[in-house]
Amino acid sequence: MPHVTARTRLIGFALSGIGAMLFAIKGILIKLIYRYGIDTTSLLAMRMLLAVPVFAAVGAQQWWRMKPAARPNARTIALAAAVGILGYYVSSWLDFAGLQTLDAQIERLILFTYPFFVILFGRLLLGHPFRAHALGGAGLSYLGLVVMFAGTPARLNPDVLIGAALVFTAAVSFALYQLFARELIQRCGAALFTAIAMSSAGLVAIGAFALSHSTDTLAAPREAWGLIVALAVFSTIVPAFLMSAGTARIGAQGTAIVSSLSPVVTIAIAVAVLGEKFGWPEAVGTLCVLGGVGLFSLVESRSRPVATA
Repeated sequence: MPHVTARTRLIGFALSGIGAMLFAIKGILIKLIYRYGIDTTSLLAMRMLLAVPVFAAVGAQQWWRMKPAARPNARTIALAAAVGILGYYVSSWLDFAGLQTLDAQIERLILFTYPFFVILFGRLLLGHPFRAHALGGAGLSYLGLVVMFAGTPARLNPDVLIGAALVFTAAVSFALYQLFARELIQRCGAALFTAIAMSSAGLVAIGAFALSHSTDTLAAPREAWGLIVALAVFSTIVPAFLMSAGTARIGAQGTAIVSSLSPVVTIAIAVAVLGEKFGWPEAVGTLCVLGGVGLFSLVESRSRPVATA
């Protein structure tokens, strides 16, 4: 039924768009929290301490509402947990660590290139078609990142480059998460999958903190905790459910397309709130990255009117 399909896709784009905009403020909040001397592992654990009870409660509710025959089996639950750890612990830790030395706007632009890895891994691992326009879009996007670094020599120092490498690796791991998540979302349902994925990632984050830190680390200033609560609620809990629900309707590539909102939001807030520089290298680099992903997204959406990745 075309009308139902169109409506479903419209809802999917709306959910993914709102989720992407909320995720966009994540880097800003993290940069503000780092000013209080909180390290990456502690911050990730604090975020998950607040988020896991919500995800666990939602997961339990979804489980008991499902008919026994419709509940996912142990293998599916284990896969959802593993994919969640990859996307929401490994990728998040790399991203958080990279933000210690990297500007929020550059972090978001590097992460924004993950759709190319969705296509690349889709081809290598799942046999999805690989089109030439993906190479052109990727080339333009990475040219933009080169311009941003080369145009500001101060960024060409080991700490910033290591931060960029960490965020780049986060983009790769998040692409793998996006690629494998949709089938599991279809098996579990968006809400239950998100609950399993985030709860698993949260338990790993809390466990890593417990093994390496003293509980005294949690005694952060009140102002920092206000930002941490905002990070857990508005850049973790709410967008995680929105993005999973959107991906279930429009697929990983559709979600990647609508996520083009996030860099623009991040850059505007980073300049206004964090006072980050935005000169010609940032302007040219941003246009190249957005243009590269936009070119890829435009051709992809025309050649694939129904997202199936």
